[in-house]
Amino acid sequence: MHQTSASVRTDPPQEPPAVVVRALTKVYSSGGSSVRALDGVDVEFARGAFTAIMGPSGSGKSTLMHCMAGLDTATSGSVRLGRTDLTTLTDKQLTLLRRDRIGFVFQSFNLLPMLTAEQNILLPAQIARRRVDPERLAHVVGVVGLDDRLDHLPSRLSGGQQQRVAVARALLGSPEVVYADEPTGNLDSRTGAEILAFLRDSARTMEQTVVMVTHDPVAASYADRVVFLRDGRLVDDLAAPTAQTVLDRLVGLEA
Repeated sequence: MHQTSASVRTDPPQEPPAVVVRALTKVYSSGGSSVRALDGVDVEFARGAFTAIMGPSGSGKSTLMHCMAGLDTATSGSVRLGRTDLTTLTDKQLTLLRRDRIGFVFQSFNLLPMLTAEQNILLPAQIARRRVDPERLAHVVGVVGLDDRLDHLPSRLSGGQQQRVAVARALLGSPEVVYADEPTGNLDSRTGAEILAFLRDSARTMEQTVVMVTHDPVAASYADRVVFLRDGRLVDDLAAPTAQTVLDRLVGLEA
């Protein structure tokens, strides 16, 4: 009987999560005593997803983001952006990584007042001497609704429009991850909802990985997933959040 050997199929290697944190610890020294801001955190952030980080005041959520973004150094453990371990990089390498592979949106808009909206959006690419794809620029500007505001200085823009400029600036270079630290903290509820919708849509339509720190259950409800910290430890993980389910988890953490 003739037997045909089965062909062996080789699957392409899978892309790692956008960000992987393992046993991350951060200890600050203050006045002769030490404060453990992060205590052995293990967490992953999927590519193309919008994830919120929440927790009580002092839980370590901002410290976690700063370590993941290369803005602060861990005491021990590891942070991987794709296949790059940030904890092994020099200061110069971290600077280049933040410039080329990470986008930032902060509570303060951080726009230069003498530059137009378009010039502010293009500034990081110009500093990095990186070519800007005109189609990408047009798409990002359209997503955040700034088509008719590009020639305006920040002083002629509302707070929500200024934050849209900051979001566009963060998205333009197709970063591997955008970190947003309380991005709606200085905005009214309606404008904040618009910015959160932009971040959510950028994850869904542009496959942009977004990680946001927030204290607001309504803001967190725009995310695909919420992870919760308490006392520097990851204590809960919620998929498909609503404002009510987020609030219920937060109340449980405070109890």
